[in-house]
Amino acid sequence: MPLYTRSGDDGRTSLMDGTRVSKNDPHVTACGDLDELNSLLGWCRCAGASSVLDGRIEQIQRELFAVGAELATPAAAARRPCIGLVGAVHSRRLESWIDEACAATAPLANFVLPGGCELAARLHVARTCCRRVERSVVHLRETEPVRGDVIVYLNRLGDLLFAWARLANREAGAPDVLWIPSP
Repeated sequence: MPLYTRSGDDGRTSLMDGTRVSKNDPHVTACGDLDELNSLLGWCRCAGASSVLDGRIEQIQRELFAVGAELATPAAAARRPCIGLVGAVHSRRLESWIDEACAATAPLANFVLPGGCELAARLHVARTCCRRVERSVVHLRETEPVRGDVIVYLNRLGDLLFAWARLANREAGAPDVLWIPSP
């Protein structure tokens, strides 16, 4: 079977329940942004993350696939996908990882400019993409019910990626570049 199906040549695609929608439908936009985030996280893993961080990022990537399946299924679908849904337990785990990373870095007194070591820079790119995913999901929620747990999870993930970027800089001996307003 070839990879191409030609079924999207008219600018439409299928959701998980088979519903055909425009490729700019809010479901598709949210899923596309989520796919980009997942790809960026894979790119972060290539930057020499520790085995612990690498494993945690992979765990998040797997959870993002579940989020994508949920977002690609209309709320009115007769059958929902049989997937593990992200929930409060997942968000609390992200919070514990945030607390762990923050405990290992200096307290923040200024805004931090994205950058530093290679891994930190990639994590900052993933963080900004995560915030776009969050906005896309909030936009989808304006037209269709979206579980609040999904938005909470994405919000915590954005915070975690920032905390991990700072931690990556500390571990690489690269100082955070602080934003100092011009006089």
